[in-house]
Amino acid sequence: MPPRYQRIACLGGLYSNYLALESALSDIRARGVDQIFCLGDMGAFGPFPDRVFPLLHEHNVVCIQGNYDDSIGNALDDCQCGYTDPRDNYFAQISYDYTLENTSTENREFLNELPQQIQIQIGDLNVLLCHGSPRRVNEFLWQSTTSDAFLQRLFDENQCDAIIGTHTGIKWHRQISNQHFVNAGVLGRPENDGNTNVWYTIIESHESNLNVQFIPVAYDFRRLSREMKSEKLPDEFCETIETGWWTTCLEVLPQKERVAGIH
Repeated sequence: MPPRYQRIACLGGLYSNYLALESALSDIRARGVDQIFCLGDMGAFGPFPDRVFPLLHEHNVVCIQGNYDDSIGNALDDCQCGYTDPRDNYFAQISYDYTLENTSTENREFLNELPQQIQIQIGDLNVLLCHGSPRRVNEFLWQSTTSDAFLQRLFDENQCDAIIGTHTGIKWHRQISNQHFVNAGVLGRPENDGNTNVWYTIIESHESNLNVQFIPVAYDFRRLSREMKSEKLPDEFCETIETGWWTTCLEVLPQKERVAGIH
């Protein structure tokens, strides 16, 4: 039987943002949960990728392998991020090369051994934890373009009542009858809304259903930006951290999500 919990915390892509991870873990401790899960992509974007791992181990965070973790763990040529735009891939490659160079052998081995999916129970509901989707680790499931029928097919194919993922960088939740799809958001960078905070998600059993709560996380984003600059990461990355607006990875956004982020 899968392990059973009443209340869990889910952390989306960390993107090497160890400062946001520290703040989130402190907040989670104050709120109390049965278990913390990280849904993948420990590296990317931010500085000093090895700094997230001691925090994950110290707090007994159960981790899932994202596309980035698979690439870093196997020293592949790129991040398998799923971008199609040349500019997005250009910046993704800069981020990937830096992360690969600065991740220790021990941490690469840890990433390589992670499962891509985990099944648990929250209350009486069967829940599947993954990175992008149960079909593909780097699949982008956006709120505006993902139909109820498609989600229902995923629930049926995977014999689960809920699916929790990340990958897109923007949180959302949809309930279909008594079944749920949750994108837990990410801790690594803001979600293109002009705010510098990032997000994690608490999910708990409530009267044979799920209660989903998105939690904002404030952290020392100015320090993170300074450290990114000291590591000679792109100015575009630092601007996103400082302003809350994406400067890269924009071409992957569907129209509705893109319009929501116009500034």
